[in-house]
Amino acid sequence: MVRRSQRQKLQKLTRLSSREEGHRVKRSCPSCGPDNAVEEKKERGSCISVQLFPPELVEHIISFLPVRDAIALGQTCRYFHEVCDTEGVWRHICRRFSPHLREQGSGVRPWKRAAVLNYTKGLYFQAFGGRRRCLSKSVAPLLAHGYRRFLPTKDHIFILDYLGTLFFLKNALVSSTLGQIQWKRACRYVVLCRGAKDFASDPRCDAVYRKYLYVLATREQSGMSGTTGSQVCDCVEVYLQSSGQRVFKMTFHHSMSFKQISLLGQETQRALLLLTEEGKIYSLVVNETQLDQPRSYTVQLALRKVSCCLPHLRVTCMASNQSSALYITDQGGVYFEVHTPGVYRDLFGTLQAFDPLDQQMPLALSLPAKVLFCALGYNHFGLVDEYGRIFMQGNNRYGQLGTGDKMDRGEPTLVPYLQRPIALWCGLNHSLVLSQDSDFSKELLGCGCGAGGRLPGWPKGSASFVKLHVKVPLCACSLCSTRECLYMLSSHDIEHCSIYRDLPATWAVESLGPSLGAGSPQDPGRAARACEEYLSQIHGCPTLQDRMEKMKEIVGRMPLLAAQKDFFWQALNMLQRAAGGIGPGPSTPES
Repeated sequence: MVRRSQRQKLQKLTRLSSREEGHRVKRSCPSCGPDNAVEEKKERGSCISVQLFPPELVEHIISFLPVRDAIALGQTCRYFHEVCDTEGVWRHICRRFSPHLREQGSGVRPWKRAAVLNYTKGLYFQAFGGRRRCLSKSVAPLLAHGYRRFLPTKDHIFILDYLGTLFFLKNALVSSTLGQIQWKRACRYVVLCRGAKDFASDPRCDAVYRKYLYVLATREQSGMSGTTGSQVCDCVEVYLQSSGQRVFKMTFHHSMSFKQISLLGQETQRALLLLTEEGKIYSLVVNETQLDQPRSYTVQLALRKVSCCLPHLRVTCMASNQSSALYITDQGGVYFEVHTPGVYRDLFGTLQAFDPLDQQMPLALSLPAKVLFCALGYNHFGLVDEYGRIFMQGNNRYGQLGTGDKMDRGEPTLVPYLQRPIALWCGLNHSLVLSQDSDFSKELLGCGCGAGGRLPGWPKGSASFVKLHVKVPLCACSLCSTRECLYMLSSHDIEHCSIYRDLPATWAVESLGPSLGAGSPQDPGRAARACEEYLSQIHGCPTLQDRMEKMKEIVGRMPLLAAQKDFFWQALNMLQRAAGGIGPGPSTPES
């Protein structure tokens, strides 16, 4: 009897298990093929595949996932890749965390682009002064459609999104432990204006001088003379950076369309450079000291000499500071105009071609390849060509060119150990490069003067580009540095593909150049001579601390991988601490 009861219990359990197995859902991929699915159905009974569900239902379920999880799910198999990549899924995701966005009409994948832009947007900063040195994030405007450009001023920050809305981020000023007023974070924001194309402020590196903000915008003008109805015209509006109040406005003819604005010169003779859609440069002069006076007057808009003398050139972008301007054409050519003899001597090493009576005459720079973008400092600048190579030129008193020495360069000089940068920035006497490793992680490199903490981890500076002790966001795309703070903008646009080309094999060896540390495997003699020179430099240092610092510079100068450089730098810091605590390592808060 006992055996019979046990047998009945086992039969009941087997019936229940078979029923449960028949109602289970089998998550299979259609890429496995229909034959395999049919065979598995025969083997396991009435199993249901996820591909039998309506696509709308699957898309609706996936749309509740976060952006990171939706992308990770799309990488599991071909079926989920096709489902997770549909515009319907991204439309639901975008409307969930950005309900203010309306129908998107720009780009090939508008909803996915909008979702990724808003998911990755962020403005990060690291203050130089005070005891707390860590990367923080400012407040993110919910109405912003990604971040396209930003500019820190004396007290606040301005951010332009991809829809042409300019945001005014107001900062909170707090007292530090040393009694100094420091910038804490952007605590609130307001919309300054809409329909903005570009904006600029005082071109000097110090943000203290940025009193006014010039905004290039599109406005609808009604009741114009000789016309009926309203027309769309470009205009330049001037705002006070302290309060966001508009103090001046100039409107152009509706036939002229501009895409970029830049400032040049001092306050009393401020020159506005305007780049048209056709690639022409126009300029006008404004006296900033009279902008706050309630009066109206007419300014003269004239064609710049670079467009008059070279009418066949089409300028694509420009950069400027208080005494010089740089233009890049659609063919990758570079033209320079310098207005002061001191800066001209720093940039080119001579005054032979400088004409004080004709300061707008453009000077062409000779480069072996097409230039894509640039960074312009006070007396030095950097260029990046189509192969991702960085060329530096100008004053090198503090090692801000990153060439490993402090010799000035009167022509573009290749920095051999840096390639394919994401962003390049040149300050008063230091330079920064945002680069990306093979694992898509980003790092920040810097060279030049390290006073005031402007090169975190390298207070004495460096004549070569070294890795700074800054945690870089994964989607960082641009950077800026002021006297008080280091800023990094994060925003990923899926339509921006790789802009660099592969360097031809015949150029790879020649691009290394004759500088120290650039010896290639094809030339072991040059590498041996460079190592001998390194040893003589280390031997010439009087103290152990100087030898350690020199060795760190040499490691940064060598054409090593980023992981190898990090290993040598950390090992040298460990040796310094073991030898008597001569220098703090990267793990200490003060580094």
